[in-house]
Amino acid sequence: MNLGFSEMVFLFILALLIFGPKKLPEIGRQVGRFMNEFKRASNEFRSQIESEINALEVDVKPQILPPLQAPLNSLASRIFNPPSSEKIEAAAAPVAEPASAPVPEPPPAPKVAPDA
Repeated sequence: MNLGFSEMVFLFILALLIFGPKKLPEIGRQVGRFMNEFKRASNEFRSQIESEINALEVDVKPQILPPLQAPLNSLASRIFNPPSSEKIEAAAAPVAEPASAPVPEPPPAPKVAPDA
């Protein structure tokens, strides 16, 4: 919170009117204790997190993973391992088609009864 002098004076006068001059010092002490306890807890939390992070950094060893193999005939496999010229020529050559097998005829359409 970034409060200027005028905002602080306004809040002090407002608190003085609401709580009165007898209660204001007691409330100020309570707020001070709360702020001190909050600061102590946040510092303790921060130091605990930093110690855990440092412990993890010490325990973690770099792990070298084996290289990934691209699946056969994938785009990456063809880019990084281009086929030899013999394979390209064999793929471009016309392939003799085997004897044509008889093509089965589609089943006849079902007959529909005429409307009466």
